[in-house]
Amino acid sequence: MSAGELVIRAAEIGDLPGVLALYHELNPSDPVMDRAFAEERFEAILAQPGMTIFLGVAGRAPASSVTLVIVPNLTRHGASYALIENVVTAADHRQRGYGRALILHAIETAWKAGCYKVMLLTGSKDPATLRFYENCGFRQDKTGYQIRRPADD
Repeated sequence: MSAGELVIRAAEIGDLPGVLALYHELNPSDPVMDRAFAEERFEAILAQPGMTIFLGVAGRAPASSVTLVIVPNLTRHGASYALIENVVTAADHRQRGYGRALILHAIETAWKAGCYKVMLLTGSKDPATLRFYENCGFRQDKTGYQIRRPADD
């Protein structure tokens, strides 16, 4: 799929450096991951059935990404559901519609896979970010909870 100058495609093994650069913008305080471990994790992600990292490529470099996870299910007459995670657009590519294009692509992929819903969580309280997700079709009508693993002592 293409959105203007943006080409949307699934990430491939050679995309690791670009994906890591985008994720650094998403979580700049995360420590730099060991290259061998990053390659191992990326290969596991690419091999995971139902999990896709979509990249929006502008020129030669990834400008935006969205991770879509489709989860098999036994409720809703066996219809899967989907999760969207790791939504990020590089700072120098923002305000061009790239993030929206990737999210809409991920949602359409979930609908084609027979998902009955697509979920997304954000930790952002920024009204602009919340409006962005609402403008992509999401509604804040459920209560989300999370628990994080305690830091090692």
